[in-house]
Amino acid sequence: MRLMQNNPRTARELYHERLTPSLWALVTVALLGPMAALVFVPMSPTVALLVGVAVSMGLLVLAVTLSPTVRVAETTLYAGRAHIDARWLGEPEAFTGDAAQDRRTKDIARDGWNLIRGGVDGVVVVPLTDPADPVRSWTISSRTPDRLSAAIRTARDAAGV
Repeated sequence: MRLMQNNPRTARELYHERLTPSLWALVTVALLGPMAALVFVPMSPTVALLVGVAVSMGLLVLAVTLSPTVRVAETTLYAGRAHIDARWLGEPEAFTGDAAQDRRTKDIARDGWNLIRGGVDGVVVVPLTDPADPVRSWTISSRTPDRLSAAIRTARDAAGV
């Protein structure tokens, strides 16, 4: 009998969110296509149109696909390229509005790890309980901070915390 290990591809996901740029950021990126097209207008209007569309579409696809993801799978929290086992996570706190703004700016943990994205209002702050880790907390942007907090609590419970 062959046993399969839980890896990021086979583990049961409790939460998944891609931190895509805001609509205004995407519009700004899309406007780079017409600017690129202006360079090619003297050569050929058709080429300029094709270049403009290709540049806009290419940059939009890159902006979305290169956006970091936040996931909770089984007993692991993934935030961008970082991940941590849920047994080292404390009680998560969800913030929105002015409280989230304060957590992203003046009240940000200076000894913490941060995944903060512009255009994403909510923030979840998760304290770490590992005494050997120099990082004391994670601050993670989320459009649904209450759902992310609930998923982290579920992962902590599954890890036996």
